[in-house]
Amino acid sequence: MAAQPMEAEGSKMQRLYDACDMVFSSGRTGLPTPRQLGWLQGILDAMEPADVGIDGSSGDERTSCVAIDGSGDEAVDSGSDGSGDERSRASTTSDETSEGSVSSGRSGGGGGHGLILGHAIKQITYIHIHECEDFSIGVFCFPAGARLPLHDHPRMVVLTKVLYGSISLKSYDWVTTPICNPKRSGLAKVVADDCALQASSKTSVLFPKSGGNMHSLAALTPCAILDVLAPPYSEEQGRPSTYYVDVPIPPLPGFVLLEEMDTPDDLRVTGAPYLGPELLVDLDSC
Repeated sequence: MAAQPMEAEGSKMQRLYDACDMVFSSGRTGLPTPRQLGWLQGILDAMEPADVGIDGSSGDERTSCVAIDGSGDEAVDSGSDGSGDERSRASTTSDETSEGSVSSGRSGGGGGHGLILGHAIKQITYIHIHECEDFSIGVFCFPAGARLPLHDHPRMVVLTKVLYGSISLKSYDWVTTPICNPKRSGLAKVVADDCALQASSKTSVLFPKSGGNMHSLAALTPCAILDVLAPPYSEEQGRPSTYYVDVPIPPLPGFVLLEEMDTPDDLRVTGAPYLGPELLVDLDSC
């Protein structure tokens, strides 16, 4: 592969986009090399809430805020962008954003709108940052107690960084390689069993056949995760988001039976605008 470029001057988000564009751009085949993954993980490990336009502080640490009532231009959108993942598979709304969800006094990108107040969010919220055929970048914000049900990531590499708060991860891999895609049911081995991740945790990586490709997430506190999916979900390309229920097998500890289920009726994901630094995007890759 070509030599890695010097990281562009500017925002951390721009550096992340540039690195993803190089590692996952069209024409490249196979999984990223360990060196490439280490490069991406290093960039993600340095990311903080403000780098994606979020105020991750608690209410006691916050000095001022601007209320959003869901009726103006600053209100969140539906979050449905046709990618086929949790954002579009789940029901989405834009009128349940809590008051005080944007903090005043920010500078830099995002048109000076302020920072989204992470701890004021009352339901799972997705912030769409970028998506092309090769990869997507976005942030899931969770109120305490919210969860994303067990779901898969067909033929994907996914990097996940906790930006603030703490989240519990449960993940599995299929014991045998799926003949059909997605696999409807089968024996899976436990990779992580209620593993707690927080902002100090290193960026996690999952692969098409390893690393916990099927996972569920439960917010232990108000929290946010920054996700890079390569490639993103796509119904048209045979990469739908499939949900599963895990059935324990008492005589076989460390393994479960996974069975496909419909999208949970109570799963609600709303959308919010990206208020972080502006991205310079390679239009040829979009």
